[in-house]
Amino acid sequence: MFLRLVLSVLFALAGYDVFAQAFIGQRETVNYQKKQYNAGTQNWKIRQDAQGRMYFANNEGVLVFDGAYWQLYPLPNKTIVWSIEFGADKKLYAGGQDEVGYVSPGKSGRLEFTSLKNLLPKNEQNFSDIWDIVVYANEIFFRSRFKIFKYSNNRMTIYPASSSWLSMGMYNGNLIAHDDQRGLLSYKANKWQTFIPADELPPNFYITATSSYGKNASLIATARSGVYVLEGKQLRNLQLSGFGINNREHFSAAVALSDSTFLLSTYSNGVYQLDKNGTVTENISKKDGLQNSNVRCMYLDHDNNVWLGLDNGIDFIAYNNAVKHVNPAAFKDGGGFSMVKYGNSLYFGLSNGVYQLQLPARPAADLSYAKNELKTLYEGLTWNLSVVNNHLFSGNDDAAYEIKQGKMLPVSKSAGYWIYQPLVTGIGNFIAAGNYYGVRLIEDKAGVLTDKGNIGNFKESARYLEIDADNTIWTSHPYRGVYKLSLNSPHAKIYTSANGLPSTLNNFVFKIRNQVVIATEKGIYEYDKNTDKFKPSAAYKEIFGSRALRYLKEDPAGNIWFVEGKRIGVVDHSSAKQNIIYIPELERRILSGFENVCAIDSNNIFVGGENGYYHINFARYKQNIRPLRAYIRRVKAISDTDSLLFGGYFGNVNENKKQQSATIPSLGYLWNSLHFEYSSPIFEERSNVEYSYYLEGFDKEWSAWSKKTEKDYTNLPAGNYIFKIKARNHLNNESKISKYSFTITPPWYATIWAFIIYAALIIYLLYYFYKRQEKRHILAKEKELLQQREQNEEEQRRMAYLHQLELEISEKELVKLRNEKLESEIEFKNSELASSAMNLVQKKEFLLKVKEELQRLNQSGKDMVETTEIKKILRLLSEEKKVNEEWEQFSVHFNKVHADFLNVIKERYPAINQQELKLCAYLIMNLSSKEIAQLMAISVRGVEISRYRLRKKLQIPTEVNLFEFLFEIQRECMK
Repeated sequence: MFLRLVLSVLFALAGYDVFAQAFIGQRETVNYQKKQYNAGTQNWKIRQDAQGRMYFANNEGVLVFDGAYWQLYPLPNKTIVWSIEFGADKKLYAGGQDEVGYVSPGKSGRLEFTSLKNLLPKNEQNFSDIWDIVVYANEIFFRSRFKIFKYSNNRMTIYPASSSWLSMGMYNGNLIAHDDQRGLLSYKANKWQTFIPADELPPNFYITATSSYGKNASLIATARSGVYVLEGKQLRNLQLSGFGINNREHFSAAVALSDSTFLLSTYSNGVYQLDKNGTVTENISKKDGLQNSNVRCMYLDHDNNVWLGLDNGIDFIAYNNAVKHVNPAAFKDGGGFSMVKYGNSLYFGLSNGVYQLQLPARPAADLSYAKNELKTLYEGLTWNLSVVNNHLFSGNDDAAYEIKQGKMLPVSKSAGYWIYQPLVTGIGNFIAAGNYYGVRLIEDKAGVLTDKGNIGNFKESARYLEIDADNTIWTSHPYRGVYKLSLNSPHAKIYTSANGLPSTLNNFVFKIRNQVVIATEKGIYEYDKNTDKFKPSAAYKEIFGSRALRYLKEDPAGNIWFVEGKRIGVVDHSSAKQNIIYIPELERRILSGFENVCAIDSNNIFVGGENGYYHINFARYKQNIRPLRAYIRRVKAISDTDSLLFGGYFGNVNENKKQQSATIPSLGYLWNSLHFEYSSPIFEERSNVEYSYYLEGFDKEWSAWSKKTEKDYTNLPAGNYIFKIKARNHLNNESKISKYSFTITPPWYATIWAFIIYAALIIYLLYYFYKRQEKRHILAKEKELLQQREQNEEEQRRMAYLHQLELEISEKELVKLRNEKLESEIEFKNSELASSAMNLVQKKEFLLKVKEELQRLNQSGKDMVETTEIKKILRLLSEEKKVNEEWEQFSVHFNKVHADFLNVIKERYPAINQQELKLCAYLIMNLSSKEIAQLMAISVRGVEISRYRLRKKLQIPTEVNLFEFLFEIQRECMK
C-alpha cells in the first residue's frame, strides 16, 4: 500500500512537469457543453458565414450558433452530418448518411434543407456517408467512401473509386483526392488524373487535413503517418519535436495562423502549435481548459480565434485575444500587487511572495509567451516592486528589501513598506520610502543603501507617495486627506476639503507627465502654489471631466491608464484625438483597492488581478477593436399560436443582405403582438455586448443599453413599422443598425373596403335623410300655412279681446278713480277720527284734573269750601256732557269710515257693552295698549284684562289673534 502511494506521488509529480502550463499567459477558453447547445455529442466540421454565425456538422444535424442562441436543423432522415461547406452560390452544402443537399433560407428566412439525392439514379442513392465537401470552380464535390459526386447546373455526375476514396481537398488551387489504389489524383478537364502514384506515397498514408504552407506548398496531416509538406509533386516529411509529441499521432485537422505558425489537432492530446520547422511551441489540452483532448475538427474564424469540435462538446479559444490571464501554478492564486521588468527578468510581487522569471536573450515581443519557469525569491505579503536609481526594491509586510542577484537583501527592518520614489538630484542620491508609519529617507551612496530614519514627525501610513520638482514630498491617505512634507521642516501640512479638494476622503496622489496630481471623486486636481490650495486641473478636465478616479499610470507611449470604480481604461494618445478605451474583459477582475499597472511597452501591459495578473497586448487590442455586427435572428407574431415571420436570413446563408421591400410582411390586426430576438456574433465570454432597440412608428427614442437579446411588443396599432437594433462592446464601438420592416393592417372595420362601404352607407343615409327632410319641409310648409291661418284667426280673436279689454280697463280706471277718491275720503275720515280720539284723550285728562282738584279739596281738611273753588269745579264738570257727545260723534264717524263696523259687532255679539265697543274701535285703529289705557282712563293692565274679556265674549280661540279677527270682520264690512 505504501509503495503504491509513493508511486502515485512520483507519477503525479512527473505529470506535473509534463503537463504544466507552457507559457505564463493563458488564453481565455469558452466551453460549450452538449446541454448548452442541446444537440449531438460529436462535431465533425465547422464553418462561419459572412455575418459571423457559426455552423457545426453535428451528430444530430446542422447546428448554428449566433453568439446568443443555438439552433439545430436536422436532415430529413435524421442522420449524422459529417461535412458542411459554403458554395459559390452562398448556400451551405451538407452531407450525411445517404443524404446530400444544401441548407438555405425559405420564404420566411428560416433555414430549410433541400435534398439533392433525387438527382441521382435510384440505384446510386445508397452511398453511405459524405465525408468531405469541396468547392472547386463553382462546382460542388461530395466524397463518399466509394463515389465522388459533382453537383453542377442542377445535375449530378458520379466518379466511382478504383477501390475507395480516402480523402479529398485543395492543394495550391487544385482539387486533389486520394484513391487507395491509384494514389493522389488531381481533377482536370472533368477527369481524375494521377498526381502522385500510390507506390510513391508513404505506407499507410491517409490524409486527414490540408493547410496552406507558404506560397506554393501545403501542410498535409495524416492519421498515423505523420505530417508532410507537399510542394510540387514532392512529399516531404516534417519531423515534429517538442512537448513530447508523437509523430505517429492521429492528426485530425490543420490550420495556418497569420504569424506563420500552424495548429495541429489530435484525437488524444488536444492541439499543438508548431513553427515551419516542425518545432512545437505549445500544447493546448484539457490542462489548459479544454473539455477533453479528443479534437475532431478545427476552424479559424474571421477574428483569428479558434473553434474546436470535440468528441464531446465545442470549445472556443480566444487565440487572437489581446488579454491573457497570467496565473501559473507557482502563484498559488495570490493577488497581484506589483510587477516590474528589471534587466532581463520579470519580477512579480504577490500577496504570497516575490517571483522571478528569467527571459531569454531575445524574448518574444509579447512577453505572455515567456516560458513558465518561475523562481520563488520570497514567501510573504509583498506590496510593491520598484526600480529606483538602478536598484530593485521590494516593499514587504515585514521590511524593505533590495533584490540583488536573485537574493532579498534587507534595507530597513522597520514596519512594512508601500512604495519607493527618488528625490530630485542635486542634494545627493536619496530615496523616499513610504511605510506603515510615515516616510523614511534612504541614502544611496556608492551603491550602498542606508536607512536615515523618518522624515519629520509625520506618522501616518504613506501608501501613495510622489515627489515634485522642488523635492516636496506629497502623500495621501484615503480617509484623512493629502499631506505635504518638506526635508527642511519636521511638520507635515494636511490638505482637505477646506483647502480646495472636493472631499477629505478618497484622494490619491500620482505623478503624470512630471506633474503631481490628485485623483479625486470629482476628477483630477492640482496644487496651486500661489494660493496654497488645490483646484481642478484644466488640462485633464477635458479628458476625464468629473469622473471618480482611483488610480493613474502613464505608460512609455504617453497613454494614461486609469481605474474608475471597478473598470480599467486608458486614454490613448496614438491618434490626433485623445480617445478613452475601456478594457471590459477586466471589469471586476482587477485587484480593487490595490490597483496597479506595469506598462513595459505597447505589447506588454501587466495589470494586477485578484488572482495573479492580466497581460494586455495593447497594440493588438486596438487592432482587434473592429466594427461589431448585430442582426435580427428571429421575429414571431404572437396570437393564440405563434407564427414565425422571419428566421434570420434576408439573403442566402453566406450573404449579408438587407430586407427587400418585396419581403416586408403585412400582418392582420389579430397578429399585432410581435416577439423579436437579436444577437451579435461576439464569442468571447467577457465581451460585455449590450444592445439597444428602437421600433420606428411606435417608440419615441432608442432604448437604454441592455444585455437582453429579445424584445416583445404587444397590441401595436395599425401602421408601418421598422424594428431597429444595434450592439456595442467598447466605448465608441457600436455596430451598424440592423432593421426589419413590417406592416400591421387595420381590422376589417378600418380597411379601404370597409371605408368604401361606410362612404356608400353615408351617401345612402344622406339621401334618405334629404328625402325625409324634403317631406318634412313640405309638411312643415303645410303646417305653417295652417298655423298662419290659425294665427290670423287668433289675431282677430286677440284684437276683439283687446278691444273688450280696453273697455274693461276703462271701467277699471273709473273704479280705480272712485277707489282713490274713497281712499282719500277714508284717510280724511281717519284723520278726523284720530283728531276725535285725541280730543277724547284731552277730555280724559281734563276729568283727571277735576278728580285731582276734588281729592285736593278733600285732603285740605277744611269744613267749609270756598265758593270760588266750587264754581271752578262746576265749570269743569259742565264739560262732561260734551265728552259724551264727542264719543257719540266719534262712533258715528268710525262707522262711516269702517262700513258700520261697530254696528255689525253689536248685531253679531249683543252682549258686548259700550266700553268693549270702544276697545274694538281702538284696536282696529291699531292703537297701542298705553294709548288705549289713556283713552279709556284705565291702566295698561286694565287694557289687557279688557282684551281678555272681549275675546271671551267674541268666543275667539286662543290660537287666533284678536286684531286679525276684528280686521277680518272689518274686511267683510268693507265688501
